[in-house]
Amino acid sequence: MLRRLYDRLMVLAASRQAPAWLAAVSFVESSVFPAPPDLMLAPMVLAKPEHAWRNALICTVASVLGGVAGYAIGFFLDPVGRAILSFIGHSGALESFQAWYADWGLWVILIKGLTPIPYKLVTIASGLAHFDFGMFIVASVITRGARFFIVAALLKRYGPPIQGFVEERLTLVTSLIAVAIVGALVLLKLLGH
Repeated sequence: MLRRLYDRLMVLAASRQAPAWLAAVSFVESSVFPAPPDLMLAPMVLAKPEHAWRNALICTVASVLGGVAGYAIGFFLDPVGRAILSFIGHSGALESFQAWYADWGLWVILIKGLTPIPYKLVTIASGLAHFDFGMFIVASVITRGARFFIVAALLKRYGPPIQGFVEERLTLVTSLIAVAIVGALVLLKLLGH
């Protein structure tokens, strides 16, 4: 199933309507869709490197708007939000999110928005937890923008040789960045006490 989805996204990435499809995939990935927009962003940047920043911006804006939709699902439609989390196999996500938020606050959204952990978990759980909406938007813009602009920059700079690396190791790269952020936070907490 994932292979067919990947192949379909590659076809859409090559079409004339690619920017609109990129926006649509980025939007729905933030609330309900299982495939990351990176799968479309990569071939689009490789095909037209001069549009790398525009395409990263499309991903960022559409992803944040999709995040707002996910937040609204959790905030206004509590049973629907819980059902979606349960359906995608994360029925305990709200409790985990609340526990992480109690310890780390805003950093939870910053770290989770950057990593390949499904962003829809963060958006819906943030709404369910009634997380401050303004802070949610700021954190979403920072993390989603960082993720998509990093991918676009690597592909624009290094071209096709980096595509395989990014596709195969996106989880590793973004997880290492998240670990570095968490490590810095722990160090700051330890130094502050």
